[in-house]
Amino acid sequence: MSETALINQVAQVNLFAEIEPNQKERIIVALKKAGFVVGYMGDGINDVSALHAADVGISVDSAADVAKQTAQIVLLEKNLRVLLAGIREGRVTFANTLKYVFMATSANFGNMFSMAGASLFLPFLPLLPKQILLTNLLTDFPEMTIASDNVDPEMLGKPHRWDIGFIRKFMITFGIISSVFDYLTFGVLLWLQVPVEQFRTGWFCESVISAALIVFVVRSQNSLFSNRPGKYLMITTATIVALTSALPYTPLAPFIGFQPLPAAIIGWLSLIVLLYILTAELAKRIFYRHVNL
Repeated sequence: MSETALINQVAQVNLFAEIEPNQKERIIVALKKAGFVVGYMGDGINDVSALHAADVGISVDSAADVAKQTAQIVLLEKNLRVLLAGIREGRVTFANTLKYVFMATSANFGNMFSMAGASLFLPFLPLLPKQILLTNLLTDFPEMTIASDNVDPEMLGKPHRWDIGFIRKFMITFGIISSVFDYLTFGVLLWLQVPVEQFRTGWFCESVISAALIVFVVRSQNSLFSNRPGKYLMITTATIVALTSALPYTPLAPFIGFQPLPAAIIGWLSLIVLLYILTAELAKRIFYRHVNL
């Protein structure tokens, strides 16, 4: 059978008998080209090429050394149920890694445009270098706990692959939304004619708090309240929001270049953050309605 014919027929066949080692490899390659994620279990020398060709090679502790060295997973006990647990953990890890990628790429893409655009029309730096470093440090803490977050059932039901095109669309869509609300913050602070130190303090607070809270939006393609976030993600996010809000009023504020914010500015910034979260939630629903992961 030709390679093209095998690719078209392989999904319709449940059992292959009396096949040679190179034919095992051909079947696996055909399955992969047909769009399947392929795992292969083998324990002998004649299984090495198939183990290498599969997406995941699986062997056992009593297998030939070369088979164990080629496989990605070696079972230490005679229990195939561990593979189900491994598949589930792998999909959880993949889903949470995607959340981090979505969060980091969209936030950095939006901040890049915000900082570059603000530098064109502001007569001063919107944030000092030490304030930028502090922003990166504080926003990293909630992202570090994404690894322990709960995952949507849809992400566990079937395997997923990296889709750079999807990630690019997500980054551009939510990066632009982030940048729009950064410019809205600039406009409000300039309209209120605040001093430079308060301008930097206001944007710092808005940027860090919105970046921490937006994790709850991008972590799931479902509604904001349909899937409970992980405990550690909720704790770290609440801690960072509280710490960022209190920082301008601590003795450390003058050393970082911050000033306490009047109640009017706090009210405006709170409204902007709320509108940002609601807009991102609405954009997420529209986005996933037209773009499938």
